[in-house]
Amino acid sequence: MAETKGKFDFAIDRGGTFTDVFARLPDGRERVLKLLSYDPQNYRDAPTEGIRRVLEQETGQSFPRDQALDTSQIGWIRMGTTVATNALLERQGERTALLVTRGFRDLLHIGTQARPNLFDLEVCMPEVLYEEVIEVEERVILRQDSCQLPRNEPKRIVTGSTGESLEVWQELDLQCVEQDLRRVQSKGISSLAVLLLHSYTWPAHEKAVGSLAKRLGFNQVSLSSEVMPMVRAVPRGYTVCADAYLTPKIHLYLTEFSAGFKGGLKDVDVLFMQSDGGLTPMEQFYGSRAVLSGPAGGVVGYAVTCYGFMEKKPVIGFDMGGTSTDVSRYAGQYEHVFEATISGITLQAPQLDISTVAAGGGSRLFFRSGMFVVGPESAGAHPGPACYRKGGPLTVTDANLALGRLLPTFFPKIFGPGENEPLSTEETMKHFRTLTKEINQYLSTNQLSSSAAEGHHSEMSVEDVAMGFINVANEAMCRPIRALTQAKGHDTSEHVLACFGGAGGQHACAIARALGMKTVFIHKYSGVLSAYGLALADVVEEVQEPCSLKYEVGSYSELDRRIEQLSQRCDQILHKRGFSSSQINIEVFLHLRYEGTDCALMITATGHPSNAHSCMSGDFRTAFTKRYLKEFGFTITDRPIMVDDIRVRGSGKSGIRSKVQPKAGQKSPRPIKMTQCYFEDRYLDTSVYLWEDLSSDHSIQGPAIIIDKNSTILVEPACVAHLTEDGDVCIDVSTGTQCVLGTELNAIQLSIFSHRFMSIAEQMGRVLQRTSISTNIKERLDFSCAVFGPDGGLVSNAPHIPVHLGAMQETVQFQVFGDGMHAPVFFVASRGHHADIGGITPGSMPPHSTCLQQEGAVFTSFKLVTSGVFQEKAVTEALMAPAQYPGCSGTRNLRDNLSDLRAQVAANQRGCQLVGELIASYGLEVIQAYMGYIQSNAELAVRDMLKDFARRQRQQEAGSLEVEAEDQMDDGTPIRLKVQIDEQQGSAVFDFTGTGTEVWGNCNAPRAITLSALIYCLRCMVGQDVPLNQGCLAPVKVIIPPGSILQPSQNAAVVGGNVLTSQRVVDVIFKAFQVCAASQGCMNNISFGSEKSGYYETVAGGAGAGPTWKGRSGVHTHMTNTRITDPEILESRYPVILEQFSLRPGSGGAGLYHGGDGVIRKLRFRSPVVLSVLMERRSTQPYGLHGGKNGAPGLNLFHKTDGRVLNLGAKNTISLDPGDMFSLFTPGGGGYGSADEQDGDYQLPSKL
Repeated sequence: MAETKGKFDFAIDRGGTFTDVFARLPDGRERVLKLLSYDPQNYRDAPTEGIRRVLEQETGQSFPRDQALDTSQIGWIRMGTTVATNALLERQGERTALLVTRGFRDLLHIGTQARPNLFDLEVCMPEVLYEEVIEVEERVILRQDSCQLPRNEPKRIVTGSTGESLEVWQELDLQCVEQDLRRVQSKGISSLAVLLLHSYTWPAHEKAVGSLAKRLGFNQVSLSSEVMPMVRAVPRGYTVCADAYLTPKIHLYLTEFSAGFKGGLKDVDVLFMQSDGGLTPMEQFYGSRAVLSGPAGGVVGYAVTCYGFMEKKPVIGFDMGGTSTDVSRYAGQYEHVFEATISGITLQAPQLDISTVAAGGGSRLFFRSGMFVVGPESAGAHPGPACYRKGGPLTVTDANLALGRLLPTFFPKIFGPGENEPLSTEETMKHFRTLTKEINQYLSTNQLSSSAAEGHHSEMSVEDVAMGFINVANEAMCRPIRALTQAKGHDTSEHVLACFGGAGGQHACAIARALGMKTVFIHKYSGVLSAYGLALADVVEEVQEPCSLKYEVGSYSELDRRIEQLSQRCDQILHKRGFSSSQINIEVFLHLRYEGTDCALMITATGHPSNAHSCMSGDFRTAFTKRYLKEFGFTITDRPIMVDDIRVRGSGKSGIRSKVQPKAGQKSPRPIKMTQCYFEDRYLDTSVYLWEDLSSDHSIQGPAIIIDKNSTILVEPACVAHLTEDGDVCIDVSTGTQCVLGTELNAIQLSIFSHRFMSIAEQMGRVLQRTSISTNIKERLDFSCAVFGPDGGLVSNAPHIPVHLGAMQETVQFQVFGDGMHAPVFFVASRGHHADIGGITPGSMPPHSTCLQQEGAVFTSFKLVTSGVFQEKAVTEALMAPAQYPGCSGTRNLRDNLSDLRAQVAANQRGCQLVGELIASYGLEVIQAYMGYIQSNAELAVRDMLKDFARRQRQQEAGSLEVEAEDQMDDGTPIRLKVQIDEQQGSAVFDFTGTGTEVWGNCNAPRAITLSALIYCLRCMVGQDVPLNQGCLAPVKVIIPPGSILQPSQNAAVVGGNVLTSQRVVDVIFKAFQVCAASQGCMNNISFGSEKSGYYETVAGGAGAGPTWKGRSGVHTHMTNTRITDPEILESRYPVILEQFSLRPGSGGAGLYHGGDGVIRKLRFRSPVVLSVLMERRSTQPYGLHGGKNGAPGLNLFHKTDGRVLNLGAKNTISLDPGDMFSLFTPGGGGYGSADEQDGDYQLPSKL
């Protein structure tokens, strides 16, 4: 099956711009071909045209374009395609309707409730893929032994595929479903996605709906239980919607493709690449597993060719294209993820772990507030880079051209309006001269600090500027590679960099050197490696089913039975496809996690054979604990291991193996010309070679350029390129001499250090998330990590939780100045939300606390690690200390507290290590100087923003501006702000005088909270991607009256200040600057539980509208961005039934731009619990702006089993009985601008 003797075999990657064709000819020769994917004037379909050209040229026969191709000479065709990817990106899929359990019509709109870009006030999120929703009358719930719900009648009990028992809470009403289906069918919708809660384990209701829909004539019916039977309704819902939306488009393309061949390809073996790196028959190629079809071929290509050649050293794949760069890793096994977000849609399906960064050849170049910025904006294919002669902007491609690294004479003449001109060096240099002039003018008139002023400023040349942008782009591309390696416990320097894609060869040496890699590998088909990878790939059949067994002796027989059943299914299917037993490989995976945690790992027992203490398929316990220890740094020895899913992957070995005759040549290669290339600080003579002229005994000393018809490779100075026997290029990368960097400011290095410091904070965050154990940190991502200078000032933070930022800085500075500490070199810090630290209520978020001690353990300054020893006994005593206060308890979850604290220590340790490596490379003085420069850069950006605001708003007094605003808390406490702006200096005084006094309650906000809100607002108003750090506050003086709600006494209760008052401070600041209408102004804190366990969540609401945008509905805003627990996880682990989670229609304020709607969330409890609610905006409304109407206030209702409905108010703690229900109506956002047809504020409906 691998090779069809005497016939043509084709592997084709149909990309968005180009289609690459790899052909294996009957005599064993190989051909590659590249053509435009879309050229309707010349051909209908690019892959068909590629096959036609090869057949015509190699056989000498005529194959007219207007006739179907004869397939008698074709052995097999393998394809990867971006049809699904492009349809998803461009939202050009099939019209689709979603059928979902009643009460959850907006579940996929709300999603995780987190916004993608922390500082964008216009919350831009991809719209859902369906246009109609049908709410299905049905409901099943998982049985719980502790359930005490009162029952009027017995419920039907069923058993799921996981072995769990479920109750059919409401039987399926197919009659109503049929009426709704006929209604959407009449609108021309023919594709359906079906998502019913808990169908991953009991799919009967979904199957009944699917059968009905097919009987009614719907063309595509995708069931979530079939597309991906895994727990978690939200990602499963996204996946089934993508399947229903994309599969018809794929089938349409396949039909059109087949029509180009005689007999519709029925006698040709046609396989398509899936997102997981395996091939599947054309008829089984469907939407949800096709999105990474194209990139997957490239991963297979470098994995098969490079890994074996490099003596099985781990490999990093580096695929640099026009708009983005894909990076991936291979170390003997394909690294899969089972949940990834693509074009804003989270897909729950096996996919190769490919990370994408928005830096490619077409990434645009900017100079902003003293920093070199590359991307994420792209010039696209049209107009393209400036050198394309179509009026495009400067890009990375232009920078390479300006430095002599691209040679126009070797490019086809396809540019300009008539597409008949060469690349234009003149156009590129003209743009760079203009930009260089602007940069020099800026640098001569703006000094970032006094130390910069001491240094002599020399003007930058065009080459300096272009080289600077290349270095910044390289650093941006290094970040995802560090995340794939260092953040997962791997040494980056031990990897080989496998480079492919059109633009990667120009950057490979520099990136390898920056990461400490010693080798770059570039395959001879690197320009078409995705197509070549298709020829090397295996045919894959994969089956998976959910499970809920413990991995223990009593479960092994059942696990073995189910594994054998799934393995036989894969084996039978592959045998039917023509594979012999010797060609088939079966691999078993178990999706394992520790009980009570949410972090599951897909584990193979390869290398861990079975024994007396394991199941027959291997020792999964040992494999799991070793992998867990490597990734997370610890194991949990006293917890059972749970099996969430059983997965079996069968592979039919069918890939060809390339047969290349070594090409012998002369001993010294001859360059076809010499050119001048710029490196760092000067031009160097650079030899130019054609790849096709080189032979296997050739070595090429850098600097040199190797040119192929599809790519250009830059061999940098002190690097040596060798040609392998197979004709590939292998480059030895020297470590080079470290560029000596002084403490004077260098604008290019400023941009690079900004990336490095941000990368450190991001890696700290990944370590903390991976090594923590609690849901709050690992799943809800309620944590922040940051790097601080020697004075404790914030230098760089990862984009985590805004409310943490100022508080972390104040805390660090207290340790510096309040504890008599010796002058430090730098600080790193991490902050995590521990679900319980004691106090008067479970969850440590009491609604009615009046002093700090009632809110749990208090740490002023506590040394957690002494001489390398974690102080478990001392910190345990501190966590249990609240029990000494009346009505209080110590922590109710000590085990998670200690685990999460260790995780925070691990994150800090990682930060120290990474900053230490920077210091070792550049020296302490340089690192501390650039910490200061980065802060100064943020200061400049804020000053520019304040000057611009003053210029726009100034009406009465020249040189200064005064604005003010006021808002009230629900208890009437005012928050007043007056801002005086100095236009000349770009500075401001934020004066909160007049703000209400400290309250008898917990809405008091320490000064650090106000600073967090202020630094967040300033960063949002700057409106561009600048570092968020202490420098943002440098132009600002903040006046807060002592004893006020914003600067309370030391022992004041403050838990509400952190989560509520912080949001209201943001509202007041934005109101003063007239930036946007108010968002929901609350985090809607809910906690429930008992003395044994507890649960905590914050809930989304409406976002405020702005001058050019509508407010987003059902999203977290401003000072928080935590995720919400998936409904199926919530119901499986806690004594609760989620009866409704949907948008609250009409709760957003009316206006020219409508405010976002809040949400409705209804929780019915199955056993006695204590419920606490801590909220705001229940008696006040989020304000509208410039004629926009106010948003709706929130509402909290308590439904008792006797039928009474009570208003709980904003802050309360109550004991609930089984059957009681809590209904949450979160606030909407304010509207912006007047709309005459809209009138009045929100009116509460008479019925809820």
